[in-house]
Amino acid sequence: MEIQFREIDPFNCWIWLRTAHPLGAGERGYIETAFDSWFFLGKLGGFNAENLQTHEAEGAELSWLSYDLEDAERAMPALMHNMGPLEVQGCWARCWVDLGTSDAVAVDVLINALRQLDNDVVEIEQLLIGGLNDDWPIEEQPEAMFAGLDALDDVVD
Repeated sequence: MEIQFREIDPFNCWIWLRTAHPLGAGERGYIETAFDSWFFLGKLGGFNAENLQTHEAEGAELSWLSYDLEDAERAMPALMHNMGPLEVQGCWARCWVDLGTSDAVAVDVLINALRQLDNDVVEIEQLLIGGLNDDWPIEEQPEAMFAGLDALDDVVD
């Protein structure tokens, strides 16, 4: 699976997948479940790099780790805001997401999950994070937090 990053607006981000063949219902279900699960974890603040106490613990031993709740409370919230449905057209699938204040660790988690799907379920040839595809135009997402603000610039001028 080839992974490419393009221009990313965290509040208006498209994630594109190109598969080896059009998705069957089962394959589509796996990809939708991966995106939905990823989004719900993000919506609940799961991708907060400011509070990775177990990851940052010295050594790989987690037994008897002293988890600091006060330290966790001091971390700024890192929440995903919104996600659109998975859309499929031929061998392409895309999903719009407002990453909100979630950290880049969210993108790593999604990549890891999709790499595993590529190994086990459906051949994903390409994963594009951010940007647009000329051959599949997008419409502005009404759920986007800052949708339409570019039009306000014209009014102010």
